[in-house]
Formats: sequence, C-alpha cells, structure tokens
Amino acid sequence: MIARTHILGLGTALPEHVVTNDDLSGLMDTSDEWIAQRTGIRERRHIQTDTGATDLGAAAARAALADAGTDIDAIDAIIFATLSPDIDWPASAVLLARKLGARPMPAFDVRDQCSGFLYSLAVADALIRAGRARQVLVVGGEVHSTGLDLTTRGREVGVIFGDGAAAAVIGPTPDAQRGLLSVHLHAEGAFAERLWIEVVASRRKPRIRLEDLAGDDPAIYPHMNGRYVFKHAVTRFPEVIRESLAFNGLSTDDIDVLVPHQANLRISQFVAAELGLDEAKVVNNIDRYGNTTAASIPLALAEAVRDGRVTRGRTVCLAAFGAGFTWGAAVLRW
Repeated sequence: MIARTHILGLGTALPEHVVTNDDLSGLMDTSDEWIAQRTGIRERRHIQTDTGATDLGAAAARAALADAGTDIDAIDAIIFATLSPDIDWPASAVLLARKLGARPMPAFDVRDQCSGFLYSLAVADALIRAGRARQVLVVGGEVHSTGLDLTTRGREVGVIFGDGAAAAVIGPTPDAQRGLLSVHLHAEGAFAERLWIEVVASRRKPRIRLEDLAGDDPAIYPHMNGRYVFKHAVTRFPEVIRESLAFNGLSTDDIDVLVPHQANLRISQFVAAELGLDEAKVVNNIDRYGNTTAASIPLALAEAVRDGRVTRGRTVCLAAFGAGFTWGAAVLRW
C-alpha cells in the first residue's frame, strides 16, 4: 500500500476576454467601487464564443499532464468537478475524456459546486490508495457567464462569477514526508435554497415553464441569500480548517500557505483573522478571476506554485465552502 498521494502536476485555462467592473457598470446599476468593496473583485473572464466547461477543462488538463511529465495514457480515471456541465447528460467527464483522447476508463462528474475540487481530490486519493488507479486526473471547469443575469436585477450574483478551469494530476509519492495528509468533507442540505438554481428541474413537468423566464425573479438564474451564505461560510471555513489540522497533529501556526475557495475576498480576510493568520499566507486571486467555483482552488494553487509561494516542504491547507451547503479542507505537505 502506498504511503501517500500527491499532486504531481497542475494546469490552468482561462478565456482571453476580460470583463471589468466598469464593463458591468454599462450593463447594470453598479460601479467598480460597489463591486470591489463588497467582493474584492475587479475583473473576471467570460467566454465570447461557443465554449463549454470541458473545452476549458481539456486545455487545463493538457497543461497539468505536461507539468507532471506524463500523458493521458498514464491516467486511470478522470474526475470532472463542475456545476456548469456542457449538457444535461451524459456526464461532462466523458466529453472531456473524448477531447483528451483517453482510452476506456472511469470518467465521472462531481457536482459539489465550490467544494467540488476537494470532493474530487478525496475520491482520487481513495481510488489510488485502494489500488484501483495509479494516476487520476482531477479537473475543475466552469462556464458561468452564459447563465448569469447581467442586469441590475441580478447584480448580486452576476458580478461574482467568472469562467475558467484548472486541473491536477494525482498520483503516489515515494517520499513519506510529502503529499496529501488528509481531506475532510461535510454537507448540510437544510439550507440548499439559500444558494441554488431551481430550473431546469426534472422534478417538475414540464421541466421549464414560461414563467421561469419572466417576471421580477426568473427561476432560471442563480439565487443567493448573500448575508446568510456569508454567515455560514465564515463559521464553517475556520471550523473545518481546525478539524483538518487537529487530525494531523498540527495547529494554525503550522500553515505556511492557505488556499481558500475564491468566493469573496471579505470571507477570506475574515477567516484569516479568525485563525490568526498573516494575510500574506493566504492566496487570493479573486480580484482577477472572480468566483470560478470548482476551478478556484486549483487555479489559485497553480498560481501559488508558479510564483514560489508554494515550495517543497511547505504545509498547505486547501479549504472551501459553497452551495449545498458543502464544505471541506485538505492538508498537504508540498
């Protein structure tokens, strides 16, 4: 049995088109100051042509494979974390596998929204530890822009989300001092309606109705109770981070780098203060990319590796909270 799994390579992919807060102010009653003050976001990326989450995901996956010094033939399973699948069914993971030229292998979606990368990481780790895979490709990819209400009516949600993808190759490490120490996952469905998209809904007949497209609050767009989500996020983030550290006999002083899901800069700042962490230890790129849900953690982690904040031997904590509600944390020794 292997000692640990590790992230062997990382890759990212982002649309070229940059949408600034000033650009959005031409579409809705808002301003750069209003958005930045509430979210910390200055710009985000949006697709301009027909592009699916798996298109971005495939580009990120190829970059991750190259970074790991391997290719798709060495991969034994593909996990695709997304809340914006290319189509309703089949799973977007099989479309991603086709684009990568993968041989027949397990390929499936994980639909845990902002916590999707951590849930996928846990599954990849389990597959490898159980001897069912040698290397697993984990991809988080999102195209939010095609499903946002970019008017004043939808600005609370519309200004937050961006498009993007990031990928990681997970595999065994022979070095017992490195790798994934543990992943801790949670979910509580009692508050699902506080952050969700209700339509298109298979529980209704027909699945979509004319009234879902009209009125003051169309059901086809994301709905969020911002204050309620914020309150739960700043509670669950520190809670699960402390849980993951305690499990490994560590304390907050042992964290060299914290990579939180990029939901809102104010949440990250609140969490850092609650944990007594210097903000220099916290990776934030939400100002440039907005909230890319399942892609946000690997996207931020890849940047931190590239710019030298994450280096060999450092203790890294990944943490997320999002729709569901779902939340989790992972601890790695890089």
